[in-house]
Order: sequence, then structure tokens, then C-alpha cells
Amino acid sequence: METHSLRDFFQAFVRHRSALIGTSLVMIFILLAIFAPVLTPYDYQSSSPDTLQPPSSSHWFGTDDLGRDIFTRVVYGARISLWIGFVAITGSIVIGSFLGLIAGYYGKWVDSVISRLFDILLAFPSILLAIAIVAMLGPSLNNALIAIAIINIPNFGRLMRSRVLSVKAEDYVLAAKALGMKNSRILWKHILPNCWTPIMVQGTLGFATAVIEAAALGFLGLGAQPPQPEWGTMLSDSREFIQLAPWTMIFPGVAMMLTVLGFNLLGDGLRDLFDPRMKQ
Repeated sequence: METHSLRDFFQAFVRHRSALIGTSLVMIFILLAIFAPVLTPYDYQSSSPDTLQPPSSSHWFGTDDLGRDIFTRVVYGARISLWIGFVAITGSIVIGSFLGLIAGYYGKWVDSVISRLFDILLAFPSILLAIAIVAMLGPSLNNALIAIAIINIPNFGRLMRSRVLSVKAEDYVLAAKALGMKNSRILWKHILPNCWTPIMVQGTLGFATAVIEAAALGFLGLGAQPPQPEWGTMLSDSREFIQLAPWTMIFPGVAMMLTVLGFNLLGDGLRDLFDPRMKQ
């Protein structure tokens, strides 16, 4: 991207309220995750006799049924959720984009095989497929990460395939073929650079989905295992205290909601900025 184009993009980005709010929320949780040891005076695993204490000056978010500081666990939970989202969605983008690129460019039986694979994965509700994968591999954070990556592959694969089908019909691609340029070079130099924008937008939105899916698996006991402070696991552990100590569910739930909201607003903002039809 040229310097003036990059400057124009950032100026438009700053003027876009949703994108700016989303970026602010995302940056807050990223900073919380990075500086968790500095911001929290307690160990997220250590228990104390002060069980189910309401929010106070010593425990900002209160304590859980084992006397653990909820603020500490929420902050460390941001590390797990962001890590799952980043690794899982990165894996989905790499694998899905590669398969979609190959399917869209070469077509014929290659396209048929890869498209049918996507259809098979999309035939199952995503959370049920994730549960089945984790059930086969065994409950753990790493296996939940693998499951989330797998179920999101078709989303990026089909998006990349549709974009490649459009781009490969452009005159500059046809000219490159006529000049005898190798397929690998055409894919790398001409097609892929013109397909990354919708993938980036979808990746931002997919990050929010991955956080929810990780929390759902954790809530069911198939994701992060105790004493890991994952938000879904925290919600599951505090179900029976929803009336006695509602703060044990409120703060992890609000943290997850704000993280998902931040990535959704950021994704919507990027979509508006990159889509020429949305520009005034």
C-alpha cells in the first residue's frame, strides 16, 4: 500500500467510530493480558479462606467459592482467550486460504474435492463438530484450539475460493498466463495480494467467534481444565452461586462480552473501510 493511501486509510479509520471503539476495547484486553503479572497482586491458583466475598478494595471483583481473586483470574483469562483466538484463527486462515486458493484457481476435480470437503464440515453445527473433535482427542485447551481451528477452515476457504474465481478472470491475470508466467508466480504475485482484504475482515470477525467457541467448550468441561482461569470454565464453576454470589458470573461474562464486541466492531469497521460501496 502506498504511503498516501496508507495515510488516507488511517485518517478514515480514526473517523470511523465503530472501528475506533472496537480497537480500543481490543487493545485494553491485549494490554491486560500482557501486563497481567503486574496488574494482579494475587496468584490466580491460590485459594484463601475468604470465599465468595463481594467486590471490595482488596478484591475488586470479589472472590469465588475457593477464595480465589476473580479480578486476577479474569485478567489471566484474557491471555487464554486471546491466545486461543489468535492461534486457532491463524491456523484456519492459513489452511482454509490455501485450500480455497487452489480450488478457485485450478478448478475441475480439485475444486470439486475441496468444495465437497468444505460442504461436509459445514453440514454439522459448528459447536457440535467442535464437541465431537474434542471428545475424540480428549478434553484439554490444546485440543479445543485444534477443534476451533478445524471448524473455521470452511469459512475462510469458501471466501478465498469465491474471491479467486473473480480475480483470475481479470485482464492482468489473463495477460500473465499468456506471457507464460508460472502458476505459482501468478498465485503469489497477482491473485493472493488481491484476495487478502476480505480474509482479514473475516479473520477479525472470526476471532470473536473463536472466543465464544472456546468459552462454550470450557463451559462444557471440554476446553481449559482447572485451575486454568478460562472465562467459560469460570462461568461453569460459578453456576450454582448465581443467586448467592452473582459477581462470580458477571465479571467473566462481561469480560467475554466486551472482547467479542471489540472484535466485532473492529471487523465491521474494516469491512466498511475496505468496501468501496460503503465509501461516501
